[in-house]
Amino acid sequence: MSEAFIFAQKNGIEPQSFFDVISTFFGSPIYDNYGSIMIKEDFAPAGFKMSLGLKDTHLALEAAQEADASLPLAELAKEHFSKGIENGLEDLDWQR
Repeated sequence: MSEAFIFAQKNGIEPQSFFDVISTFFGSPIYDNYGSIMIKEDFAPAGFKMSLGLKDTHLALEAAQEADASLPLAELAKEHFSKGIENGLEDLDWQR
């Protein structure tokens, strides 16, 4: 969802307008909550800290390794969380 907001904004679409469109297709309390966070760019206090996202991603990757499974999107998420934490964002919401 974060990438979609950034992509829309970089292409001149206002965050609220973008959210109005996607909520038509993906309306749910989770999308409503995170949509509001994205529109306001209000990532603190965190609903779910980036550091916790990294911890959970590590757990998923460990379980996948034990099952001899590949989780390429989890690997990508791990990279993004790690970079965010390196940049001092560990206590902000993981949607940042």
